[in-house]
Amino acid sequence: MRTILLGAIALMSSVTPLMAQGWIEIEQSRIPGNQNPAVVRTSSEVRTTIEGRVARVEVEEQFRNSGGGLAEGHYLYPLPGEAVFQNFSLWMGDQELRGEMMNAEQARGIYEEIVRRKKDPALLTLAGHGLIRAQVFPIQPGETRKVVLRYTLLLDRVGDALRLRYALGARGGESGEWRLTLPDGGEFGVPYSPTHPLRPVGRDGDIVIDTRSGGDIELLLPLRRTLVGTSVLTHAVSNEDGYVMLLLSPPAVEEGGVVPRDLTLVVDVSGSMSGTKMDQARAALHQAIGTLRAPDRFRLIAFSSGIREFRSGFAVATGPNLAAAREFIDGLVAEGGTNISGALETALGSVVAEERLALVLFLTDGIPSVGEQQPDRIAATAASRIGRARIFTVGVGPDVNTYLLDRLAKEGRGAAEYVAPDANVEVAVGQLMGKLRRPALVNLRIADSPVRLHDLSPAQLPDLFFGEELVVFGRYSGSGRGPIVIEGERNGRRERFTANVAFPATESGNTFVPRLWASRRIGELTRQVRLEGASDVLIHEIRDLGLRHGILTEYTSYLVQEPEQVATGQLGPGRLTRDEVARNQTRPAAAPATQTGQQAFEQARESAKMARASTVAEADAVGEDKLERSKAQAGTVKRAGGRVFRLDGGVWTDIAHGDSVKVVTVTPFSPAYFALTRALPELGQSLTVGDLVLVAGKQISIRVAAGGRDQLSNGEVKRIVNAFRGAA
Repeated sequence: MRTILLGAIALMSSVTPLMAQGWIEIEQSRIPGNQNPAVVRTSSEVRTTIEGRVARVEVEEQFRNSGGGLAEGHYLYPLPGEAVFQNFSLWMGDQELRGEMMNAEQARGIYEEIVRRKKDPALLTLAGHGLIRAQVFPIQPGETRKVVLRYTLLLDRVGDALRLRYALGARGGESGEWRLTLPDGGEFGVPYSPTHPLRPVGRDGDIVIDTRSGGDIELLLPLRRTLVGTSVLTHAVSNEDGYVMLLLSPPAVEEGGVVPRDLTLVVDVSGSMSGTKMDQARAALHQAIGTLRAPDRFRLIAFSSGIREFRSGFAVATGPNLAAAREFIDGLVAEGGTNISGALETALGSVVAEERLALVLFLTDGIPSVGEQQPDRIAATAASRIGRARIFTVGVGPDVNTYLLDRLAKEGRGAAEYVAPDANVEVAVGQLMGKLRRPALVNLRIADSPVRLHDLSPAQLPDLFFGEELVVFGRYSGSGRGPIVIEGERNGRRERFTANVAFPATESGNTFVPRLWASRRIGELTRQVRLEGASDVLIHEIRDLGLRHGILTEYTSYLVQEPEQVATGQLGPGRLTRDEVARNQTRPAAAPATQTGQQAFEQARESAKMARASTVAEADAVGEDKLERSKAQAGTVKRAGGRVFRLDGGVWTDIAHGDSVKVVTVTPFSPAYFALTRALPELGQSLTVGDLVLVAGKQISIRVAAGGRDQLSNGEVKRIVNAFRGAA
C-alpha cells in the first residue's frame, strides 16, 4: 500500500487559514496570560485500498503547536457523502480521542459558524459533506501530536465503472499528492479523472494526483467486463438541453489482437531544422519505429527541396527492415527548402486494406517554399488524396502555417500538435506515438441512444486504442433511460457495445461536465473560424460560451483588461459598456497564407489544447496562459468556481456579468448570505475570490458587499435562485 499525501487546512484563530483535509479549530484560551497558540499541520498521509466496491481509507495527520501557550480545541475532518463507517479511531499519542459523526445537515451549521467567525468562505465548498469532530487533548508548546482516522467508502457504480470521490476544498495547500494503489489481477481498466490529471508511478500501478489546486477529486475506475467499458455522466438544468460525458475505456493491454497499422512518417529536413531540432527529430523517428509490431507496415519520407524515401511503398516491420530504417534515420541531415506539397503527394493516396489502420505523422517547422506554396491549395489537393488515412500534424515553432496543419488534421480525422521552440520534439512525438501504438477499434460511431445527442466533441469519434480512454462530451435533448450502443471495427468485423444509461431532465451534480464540453466546443469553433472564416454566429457562440463557463477566448479576454481602447470603443464611464463592446467583437479570420508567426501559433496551440481537454485542470491551464499574456495588471484577475473575475472598482466582478442585468446585494456573512449559499451551493468557490464579489447569473447577478440585504424571506430566496439559474 502506498501513501497519499494531501494538502491541508490548518484553521487557527491567530493566522490566515490554510486549506487542508483535517484541521484543528482552536478554542479561546481559558488560562489568563496564555499566549495565543498556533497549531500547524506538519504532515498528512492517506492510505487507500480498493476491495471490490469498497475503498478503505486511513488518514494520518500530524499537528504541531508552534505558539507559546497551551492549545486545546477540536479536530475536524470533512467526510465524503459516500462514507460508510464500520468503525473508526482517532489517536493523539497513545490516547484515543472520543469523536462524533455528523451528517451533512449537522455539519453545515459548524461550517457556517466558522465561516462567519473567520470571515473566510472557503469552507462553504465543503458544505454538503459530513463531519467528524473530536475533542483535542491539550498540546504543549512545541509538541507534535498525531491523529489517525479510518473509514470506508462504498463506491458508486456508473455504467461499467466505479466512481471514487475525495473532497479537498477550495484550495489544496502548499503540498499534496493523492496516491492510490489498485489491486492486482486486472480487475480495472484505464482509470480516468475528469477533474485532475493522473500520473502513473512505479511498476505496481499506483496513481498520483497533484492536489495543490484543490477541488473535489473525481475518479472513474472502469471495470473489466468487455473489450470496451462504457460509462455516462450527465448534468442538466431545467428548461435547457443537458450535458453528457461518455467514457469509453478499453483494457490497458490488448485482448484478441490489435488492428494492424500502416504507419507513414513524414519529417521536414529543410535547413531550418538543423541543430538541436534535427537531433530531436531523428530521436523521435527512432521512437516511432520502435512502436511497430510484426503485423505493422511502415514508410519513412524525408523532405526538404526534394523528397527522399526509405523505400518505395510500405515495408513490413521485420528485424532487418527496422535495422535498415534506423540507418536511414541516422543519415538524415538538414538542408534546403521546404517542399510540403511534394511530401504530401508522396505520402498520400496509397490503397489501404479494410482491416488495416492508416496513420500519417507529418512533422514540419516551416512554411512551404518549394513547389506549390499556397496553403489552401496544398490542403485541398491533400484532402482529395487522404482516403482512409488518419493524419496527425506536428508544428515545431511559430514559423509554421497553422491553417495548413489544422486543415490537414481535420480532413484526416486526426489532431494537430504545436510544439514550442524551447520544447522537446522527441517528447511530443513520443507521447503521440505512444497513444497510437495499439489500435483496439476503428471507425467508431454511436449507433443508438435513448435521447438525441448533439454538438458532440469530438464531432466524429476517433479511433480507440488499448491503454487510452476515449472521452466524448456533448449535449442531449429530452430525457430518458435505455441502452446507448457503440459500434466499431476490429480486423474488418463490426462489433457492438451496449450500456444502459439514464439521461435525466435535471441533474445538479457533475458540474465539471458543462465546463469541459464548453472548452472543447470553443477549441473546435476557434479552429473553424481560422479555417472557414469568421461569422457573427460563430463569434457570438464562442464569446457566449466563454462568458457562461468562465473560459477566456480571443473574444472574451479583453474583458479582463484594464479599461482601454478595445475593438471599436472603450470601456468605462462615458464610453462603451461591456455589452456594447462584446457586440462589436466580430472580425474576419486571417487569410490562409498569413496564418503564421507567433500569434497564429499561440492561437492554434490554444485551440488544439482546448479541443482535446479531458480534465478541468487542462481546460483551466489554457486560460491561465491567456491570463499571463493579457494586459491586466498583476493581481487584478482571478479564476474561481469555473468563472473569471476582474477587480473593477474594488469589486471582484464576474466577466460574464452584463451591464443590463439586475443585481441583488447581500451583506457578507449575514443570514441572507448563508441562505443564498445554502440554496445556491455553486456560489461557494466563487465567493473565495475576495471580500467584495459580484457573481453573474442568467437573469440576476448577486453582489456580496456591505450595505446589502441582511435578511431574505424564503420566497425571496426562491425567486433569486430561479432568476440566477434562469428558471424564473
